[in-house]
Amino acid sequence: MFSCTSNDDADVVKHTGCLCHRPEIQVLTRRVNTGLSRRGFVAGMTTSIASLGLSRHATALAVPAPPSRPILFANFRLFDGKSSSLREGVRLLVEGNRIKAISTGNPAAPDGAQVIDCGGRVLMPGLIDAHWHSMFASLPLSNLLTGDIGFIHLAAGAEAERTLMRGFTTVRDLGGPVFAFKQAIDQDLVSGPRIYPSGAMITSTGGHGDLRPLSDVPRSPAGPPSALEKSGASNIADSPDEVRLRVREQLFQGASQIKLVGGGGVSSPRSPLDMSTLSEAELRAGVEATEDRNTYVAVHAYAPATIQRAIAAGVKCIEHAHLMDEATAKLMADKGIWLSIQPFLTDDDTGVLAGPSRIAQLQVFGGTDNAYNLAKKYEIRTAFGSDMLFSEKLAARQGTMLTHLTKWYSNAEILTMATATNAELLGLSGPRNPYPGKLGVVQENALADLLLLDGNPIENIRLIEDPAKNLLIIMKDGRIYKNALQP
Repeated sequence: MFSCTSNDDADVVKHTGCLCHRPEIQVLTRRVNTGLSRRGFVAGMTTSIASLGLSRHATALAVPAPPSRPILFANFRLFDGKSSSLREGVRLLVEGNRIKAISTGNPAAPDGAQVIDCGGRVLMPGLIDAHWHSMFASLPLSNLLTGDIGFIHLAAGAEAERTLMRGFTTVRDLGGPVFAFKQAIDQDLVSGPRIYPSGAMITSTGGHGDLRPLSDVPRSPAGPPSALEKSGASNIADSPDEVRLRVREQLFQGASQIKLVGGGGVSSPRSPLDMSTLSEAELRAGVEATEDRNTYVAVHAYAPATIQRAIAAGVKCIEHAHLMDEATAKLMADKGIWLSIQPFLTDDDTGVLAGPSRIAQLQVFGGTDNAYNLAKKYEIRTAFGSDMLFSEKLAARQGTMLTHLTKWYSNAEILTMATATNAELLGLSGPRNPYPGKLGVVQENALADLLLLDGNPIENIRLIEDPAKNLLIIMKDGRIYKNALQP
């Protein structure tokens, strides 16, 4: 058993807002741990909540009911997700989960509509994080490797609520047992962002994400899955046929895109950044299986050789790429490859790691500036992702990571990247898109994900660093999860 902090009385007092520390959830955790499977989690959680006499409102943030009447926003300045300046003199009408109309002038509100006077503040689309780990963002790695999957889902529920309250209404999940958790959010059991799931990341023996104990080695080809693989965190594949099988399994479960691990990583101490893991043939098998399902592959890769191998295999999106060189950047631009990169600058962004992970961490810090400069020089299509892992404190810096981009971009460019541009990347899912509709923009018929800021983020992007103070309204899917304008 584990929790997000120690379980002594002092910590419980300090974390009264955390779902994990509620007494009824502690009881629920023990019930969940008695035998819920990953696939049966949602049904089991609902039964356990009912048996404890709890309702959905037992969570720190109740999921609001679908709106029963139109909502009219008035008296605001609009950042629409694409323009570099704000629009004034418009009204915005939300009906159901869509933006029904954006009108100039002062048209009358529809009969029965709720009118929200925004007081001249800035209205903008919900933020999108293109590289998030819903299950792994806030819990220490040691707990994730030993804890029961049911409790991990419950703790992830608390973090999902915090993610939404930071203004991130959509995330692309790049690895983890997230299918049941996404279902819980979609079915209003949990408050959280929309999730574009990858499912288990697919890696090779010894690759990034292979966190098995050495007692699990040797692995027999087509042998039984390890405990790590059974958890849904990652899958081991050591041939094109195995990659193809593992890809199809994730797509079968509902993956909107696939994540393949092409090279080493920071959090896997046995996989240095310079190594390549999956062969070109293995990567190509994954791409072909994914394209058969009309979606795309994102590849974890830092080193130039690994990135170039992935591109040769037909991959459409590279994750990280902090060590890329000029030739690799030019190749990405020429081929129209997406770059999903994180602005890691100092230990404040990641914590201080040890051993081989520390070496890799410093390499990433050292390569970040060059990678962004190359992305700008060659006009690579670049997405923002934060990739926060294993710490509630670090996860809370999700918005701060976005503001790091001022080193390379204007505030308007940053806002566009985290809204309309990231939404374009999500659109690569094609018919596997779990949320059909326009995201990341404020326009008619777009999905109604909206934020109201107490200030102008085009002038001061750092407003996003303090969402509790500066985000006055948070709407996702037409539902208002926060309204600080109400008395």
